[in-house]
Amino acid sequence: MTFAALQPLADRAALFTALRQDALSAAADALGEHRWDADLTAGTLTFTANADPTRQLVTRAHLIATIAPGPRSLLWAWAHPQGDPQGVAAQLRAYGTEHGVAELTSPEVPFPAEASGDADWIAQAAHTIGGVAVELTGRSPYYSAPVDGGTRAVFLLDAPLAPLTVADAVVALPRVLSGAALPDARTSVWDLARLAGWTLTWTDEAFSGATVVDTSGTATFRFDEQARIRGVESSLHGR
Repeated sequence: MTFAALQPLADRAALFTALRQDALSAAADALGEHRWDADLTAGTLTFTANADPTRQLVTRAHLIATIAPGPRSLLWAWAHPQGDPQGVAAQLRAYGTEHGVAELTSPEVPFPAEASGDADWIAQAAHTIGGVAVELTGRSPYYSAPVDGGTRAVFLLDAPLAPLTVADAVVALPRVLSGAALPDARTSVWDLARLAGWTLTWTDEAFSGATVVDTSGTATFRFDEQARIRGVESSLHGR
């Protein structure tokens, strides 16, 4: 656990987030061995192939927060010297104001007292913040960038990735589900449909299944007694 008050927001978006991170990884991996460079002045984060610098994946990057081991705190971008007070991160603050979430309205949030604050903990915290940002803004994917002194910067990216379709999700789900932690899979599926812009219909009053539809096809998620995904049945167009 990183920031307890924020974790439920990240959990809600966990499935959508995992699918979008998978798409970003695939696009970056297509470059082969590559590096990343952030230009906060230009507002870009660029992935460049080591073997051929002309091959790049250029994204518009929105700083959300930095997480630093020295002060043992998270600093929101709207309060950051290099951030934009009215930028994308301000949407998180607005949600916090509306719903009374102090961790989203305080400029700087200290690590929990029991947190180790080591590199692994900070990396996990960055993933939590990325998930929260996806949930509250609808933008995706995010990128957790290691910077000086063990600090990580979390960016939301406007990347040249195709919108997530039901068909794409069905192909990626076996891989994604094997590594994704879904504390509430039923809610994650509902939120996946919301964030992806699909139509969702529950299969029965017990919510034992959910069918999602877009122009690429249909998929039905089946849940077991513990609301875990136990199977996905699909009918895809042109596949």
